[in-house]
Amino acid sequence: MSYADKVFISMCNDILNNGYSSEGQDVRPRWEDGEPAHTIKQFAVVNRYDLSKEFPIMTLRPTAFKSAIDEILWIWQKKSNNVNDLNSKIWDSWADEAGSIGKAYGYQLGVKHKYKEGEFDQVDRVLYDLKHNPYSRRIMTNIYVHQDLDEMNLYPCAYSVTFNVTDNKLNAILNQRSQDILVANNWNVVQYAVLVHMFAQVSGLEVGELVHVIADAHIYDRHVSIVKELISRDVYEAPKFSMNKDIKDFYEFTVNDFTLENYNKGEQIKKIPVAV
Repeated sequence: MSYADKVFISMCNDILNNGYSSEGQDVRPRWEDGEPAHTIKQFAVVNRYDLSKEFPIMTLRPTAFKSAIDEILWIWQKKSNNVNDLNSKIWDSWADEAGSIGKAYGYQLGVKHKYKEGEFDQVDRVLYDLKHNPYSRRIMTNIYVHQDLDEMNLYPCAYSVTFNVTDNKLNAILNQRSQDILVANNWNVVQYAVLVHMFAQVSGLEVGELVHVIADAHIYDRHVSIVKELISRDVYEAPKFSMNKDIKDFYEFTVNDFTLENYNKGEQIKKIPVAV
């Protein structure tokens, strides 16, 4: 069994069996038919993945590996807030006529800030510190910028990453205020696992742990039966992850530089309803 499967199954069982239902509350999300989208949730879920041992991709169903990487490059490498720079359509619901999602996600990572060493945006500051001061306890990013929230078409869900080097291994904590577990959980885990691999390689470091902290880990009411079926499926061993070892500049990575070998997985779940 993939370790990512083990974590996912355990988390879902805990939410379903011990979670708190929002039934009876006034909730913001709605289904396409206008009905309120209620959830069962757990507060402060913490999942840990040792990237040096295994790549954390589920085998219960396929996680769109290349599309996940394309999105993380859109945010962290291109620092874009325009869906026209993204190959998938997953952000289209939050984009305006010009394709912009407002001052959100990649936009915030591209804003330059003044430091004693000069001006850097948040990504370049992380890369600078990992190269020049890797054992700093101040290597982090934060895109939940209150002064710009009114100009964001969607408040950031995965909003902060703290990087920490221990014994030449790069570790990261991904903080997420909210997560639709069925739709987005392993997608985000895969993305930030790849990001840690990229940052480690270009900084001359090894990969360590990815710690995923989810403040509100929820399963939507119309997803419950889907999740129960999903976590009852057969599981497989994790595939082998590899990336182009020749790349030493973070901005040179493309989706074609990453591969999975022997990725056995269950059938995809189609037409999952998404609350907006």
